[in-house]
Amino acid sequence: MNTQKEIQLKIIGMSCQGCVNAVRSALENTSGVLECVVDLEKGLARVKVEEGKSNEAQLIKAVQEAGYDAELTA
Repeated sequence: MNTQKEIQLKIIGMSCQGCVNAVRSALENTSGVLECVVDLEKGLARVKVEEGKSNEAQLIKAVQEAGYDAELTA
């Protein structure tokens, strides 16, 4: 049975809808990601992942490769 978990990231450097689209695309193309919602106003991304197929470090790396910075929220 596959279990899911939600990871919330603070995204640094987003300023427009184009940024949101770039971050969302980078996260959605990461292995194990099931769903992703990016909120420009709050500067957050909520990502549902399949446990064991993706982790926080992979998500942060994907965001960084898209040209933004990310960190885990508390």
